[in-house]
Amino acid sequence: MADSALRAWQVVLERIEGDLREGRLSPGDRLTPERELAAQLGVGRSSVREAIRVLEVLGVVRTATGSGPSSGAMIVTTPRGGLAAFLRLQVAASGFPLTDVVRTRIVLECDVAETLAGADADLAEIRGILDAMDADGLRREEFLALDARFHQALAEASGNAVIAAMMAGLRSSIESYTQAGAALLDDWRATSERLRAEHRAVVDAVAEGEASIARDRIRAHISGYSSQVADALRARNVADGRDAA
Repeated sequence: MADSALRAWQVVLERIEGDLREGRLSPGDRLTPERELAAQLGVGRSSVREAIRVLEVLGVVRTATGSGPSSGAMIVTTPRGGLAAFLRLQVAASGFPLTDVVRTRIVLECDVAETLAGADADLAEIRGILDAMDADGLRREEFLALDARFHQALAEASGNAVIAAMMAGLRSSIESYTQAGAALLDDWRATSERLRAEHRAVVDAVAEGEASIARDRIRAHISGYSSQVADALRARNVADGRDAA
């Protein structure tokens, strides 16, 4: 029973995936009504509903109840939320080691820095974020939120939608880890000042078209802060007797 139900909703997913891949469905299109799709595929309506719920969680469709023109399931254009949710769950379940997440971020952000340095990118929003990070009395969590927005804005400015979506997922997947580690840092003022300087150094290299320098600076920035946070958390675990290393 369970296996047949699983196969049934997978049939629905495969049909929708095929329609998307072959152009029969595009962003903004509505899915075939539930009853009709069930009849076409020879599955129960509950299997159709289950498949649509999966697609909604993945951020591929958006659903609305009712009988008007906005009702039903619609293909959406930016499934970033689904990717972010997937990555958060994988990291939480130890499916993706944190060290691998950090290394992947470095690969992506080095590419972003190089791309931006070789283009005439609009850096106004990014510089605005840096200015906001210089505000007096900024709380640690506010600084970290702006820090996340800075890195995301860089990815978005590169124009690569896939990298921007992956960056959103990777950042959110380690958000709680980063905040927990930052809370343990003894001299947050010195750390935040260093991070601000590193951010501006990256943006300066991008603005000057120095691709290799921008790449090296963003790599050092991410790896340095990640190591600092990891060391703080490791020291806490040792103190709590949770890590013998």
